[in-house]
Amino acid sequence: MAAAQIIPIRVGVVIDMDDYGEMALTCISMALSDFYANRGHYKTRLVLTNRDSKGDIVGAAAAALDLLKNVEVQAIIGPLYSEQASFLIALGHKAQVPIITFSATSPSLSSLQSPYFVRATLNDSSQVDAIGAIIKAFGWREVVPIYVDNEFGEGIIPFLTDALEKVNARLTYRSVISSLATDDQIVAELYKLMTMQTRVFVVHMLSPLASRLFTKAKQLGMMSQEYAWIITDGITNELNSMDRSVIESMLGVIGVKPYLPKTNELDDFTIRFKKTVRNNSPKALIPDFDIFGLWAYDSAIALAMAAEKASLRNATYREANVSRNSTDLEAFGVSDSGPGLIQALSTTTFKGLAGDFKLVDGQLQAPPYEIVNMVGPGDRGIGYWTKESGIVKELNFTGANTNTYSTSKSNLGSIIWPGDPTSSPKGWVIPTNGKKLRVGVPVKEGFTEFVHVTWNSDNSAKVKGYCIDVFDAVMAALPYGVPYEYIPFATPDHKMAGDYHDLAYQVFLGNFDAVAGDVTIVGNRSQYIDFTLPYTESGISMVVPIQDDKRKNTWLFVKPLTWELWLTSFCSFVFIGVLIWILEHRINEDFRGPLWYQVGMIFWFAFSTMVFAHKERVVSNLARFVLIIWFLVVLILTQSYTASLASMLTVQKLQPKVRDVSELIKNKEYVGYMKGSFVKGFLKDMKFDASQLKEYGSMEQLDEFLSKGSKNGGIGAYFHEIPYIKLFLGKYGSKYTTAGPTYKANGFGFVFPKGSPLVPDVSRAILNVTESQQMVEIENKWLGDNKIKCPDSELYPFKSLGLASFWGLFLIVGIVGIVAFIIYMIRFLHENRSVIERSDPDSTPWTKILELLRKFENKDLSSHTFKKYKLTEREDGSSGDFMHSPRENYQQSPSNFSLASPRTNDPSSPLSTSPLLHGVNFQRDQRRSEEIATTTIRQQAESSHEVVNRETELVDLNANECITSHDGIH
Repeated sequence: MAAAQIIPIRVGVVIDMDDYGEMALTCISMALSDFYANRGHYKTRLVLTNRDSKGDIVGAAAAALDLLKNVEVQAIIGPLYSEQASFLIALGHKAQVPIITFSATSPSLSSLQSPYFVRATLNDSSQVDAIGAIIKAFGWREVVPIYVDNEFGEGIIPFLTDALEKVNARLTYRSVISSLATDDQIVAELYKLMTMQTRVFVVHMLSPLASRLFTKAKQLGMMSQEYAWIITDGITNELNSMDRSVIESMLGVIGVKPYLPKTNELDDFTIRFKKTVRNNSPKALIPDFDIFGLWAYDSAIALAMAAEKASLRNATYREANVSRNSTDLEAFGVSDSGPGLIQALSTTTFKGLAGDFKLVDGQLQAPPYEIVNMVGPGDRGIGYWTKESGIVKELNFTGANTNTYSTSKSNLGSIIWPGDPTSSPKGWVIPTNGKKLRVGVPVKEGFTEFVHVTWNSDNSAKVKGYCIDVFDAVMAALPYGVPYEYIPFATPDHKMAGDYHDLAYQVFLGNFDAVAGDVTIVGNRSQYIDFTLPYTESGISMVVPIQDDKRKNTWLFVKPLTWELWLTSFCSFVFIGVLIWILEHRINEDFRGPLWYQVGMIFWFAFSTMVFAHKERVVSNLARFVLIIWFLVVLILTQSYTASLASMLTVQKLQPKVRDVSELIKNKEYVGYMKGSFVKGFLKDMKFDASQLKEYGSMEQLDEFLSKGSKNGGIGAYFHEIPYIKLFLGKYGSKYTTAGPTYKANGFGFVFPKGSPLVPDVSRAILNVTESQQMVEIENKWLGDNKIKCPDSELYPFKSLGLASFWGLFLIVGIVGIVAFIIYMIRFLHENRSVIERSDPDSTPWTKILELLRKFENKDLSSHTFKKYKLTEREDGSSGDFMHSPRENYQQSPSNFSLASPRTNDPSSPLSTSPLLHGVNFQRDQRRSEEIATTTIRQQAESSHEVVNRETELVDLNANECITSHDGIH
């Protein structure tokens, strides 16, 4: 009854019934036995029907057609090889029968071509990024793929090309070997590879052909130093089936293969597989299983799970609508269970012997790749590659994300290279065809210090010069020897055969292998050739004649400072003058007097500080503090002005006739460029008309053109690169100078073919040479000491001092002055708070302001400067009280008059004898210091009310003072 409930699902197996096919079939049979042994409740059972594909495409197609037409299978497992799979995929699509392959890896078998094709193995394209990471890690720039001439070999090449472009490498040649190639044909292809300079090979083929290839490569000496071999997983997955002698010939090879996790289930299967093989074929030589056998095992498990999940019950075919005269290719039906089975299979996931089984778009997802190194008896793991992290030492299964992709070779273990060298191969060598590197050199008429070609009687040439010595030094600095010879780029009559563009293009055409000379690195040339790093300084400048500056500049003295700085300085002087007048007006006689006298004093005192010639005494501490800061600013400003003016008068002796390129274009003057130079195109880009351009060939001709001038048939200026200009000015520096800006240029570089592996090594050697003393010796030899000297006549452009250099000083002065003014005003308002606080009806804000101004205009009698009195003897013997005045010989202003009461004539009046009501002038002349002349100040009063008020104010200010007079003490 249980047997009657089981639903058989017919499944075809199309494989080559050789040793490898027997291994795969054994794995499939063991998978179904293991699966159903633990799942007795399953209602479906896969029933296998085997067909031998006989090792070719037609056999595989015939076997699949028989299974579809006669057996009506619900799925087909197989075939083994990619070239057999294409036709089977088409048949499965027509019959809606899933085709499941565990070993056809070609990327051309895209599952997107048919929804009924399932690739239960890895696509070959999944390993190309791992190979690219290895090539990037060792800095190889050129690679030659060696692959079999069939669908399996060709399918990986487009993906490998893209992966190499990502790491800045390229395929220089494709070596295609037929699967039926004889040993002689393999040797001929290897000899061809030996004549090329690339020494990095990526081998993609199956193990039978790979065994023959490496055996012959070992015999030819290609498994030696300087060679690097990388094999794909098509070979590394089958190493167990290869002969031991072949493995030994592969010493030093690097390979990639899918990472196979070590599990107890895998160990148990290994034991049971060997036992099964011995029981079934005791005498047969069946190889051990490899990862393809594990994928075959997992494929069978996945199909069994999908059949049960799809709930297949009546697995039959529908009859196809075909004509009576149809062929066998049309005379088979369509499976009813196919759509449900492929849907169930695409969603089946489990942990198999080869890792996680999960299909995306009908393809098995790639695990990490293991990087191995052939060390003799087998392979040894040296690292891993993952899509997320690149090359790593150990796999991280904790789920941590490093967020970094590494291609560092330090993450790889120790590697044994072919020939067992101590370092990794550089990836290329000089071809073994015996030819030297052909280095083209220009033939120059002028500036021969850079390159000079002399011809011998036998028409041979001798090349020397600055550029040649640099090239020799650079090539000698390479870590390997490169034979080369110089070939002049000349016509039969020993003239240059074109310009520098033509010379560089000869490398692209293959006539030269390199160019050494004064070739400038230009962007449009780099489209078809490669330049090394520059070995000279860069830049294009303009050289013009110089002339004495005989023009008399009346206003030269104002040029050291910009107008902004002049204006700021003037305002600062006025600001300081006004501020000091405010701080000193009430307490210092020097800052009092008539209106225009005080205005003049403000400007006189402020500007006299510029030369420290002021005579006036400053008595206020606030004013003294402000002047301390101001004197520092004046000192710095005057010294800077003096230095700047001196620089103008001593340096600016010579002037260029032309200061800017726009003058040349505007005046339509002729300009010069060296024959064959790219500067001609540069001048046209600057909007020079072609009629304005004149070429020259030597420094002597250039000197002649510049001396004549543009109006006399010469040129007004010439443009060239800095090395040429320094050489020219070193000889004619007394007559010419540079002018205008320096335009961007990239300097001299050596030329090599596009993608040449020599470029990075030569560039590194250039850095070593240019940083060494050897470069200095070469420059001294050819360019002389004046290569680094500026001619005496060269113009140093003068730049006026601006406000930006001194704004900090003015800011400090402004802050100090404002703070001092605020302090003074606070003190003044505090002393006169009675005026501010007055609240009588006649007191308005305007009257208060006027009252405060009158207070400010009057002397501050409480100041110590007005408290000094000295008793002196009059000539008549009587003594008098006199107040010292620091100034004399000027007419008193009304503000200097004291107000007298009408009662001052009354001897009994207290104010009549008060010395405060008398203005006293003291003699300041030293020769009359013994005599004191006094005068009586006429007293005036406008009204008795005003007199009383002023007397009251004077009494209030001096209420606490004791004043001594000859009549007594008030």
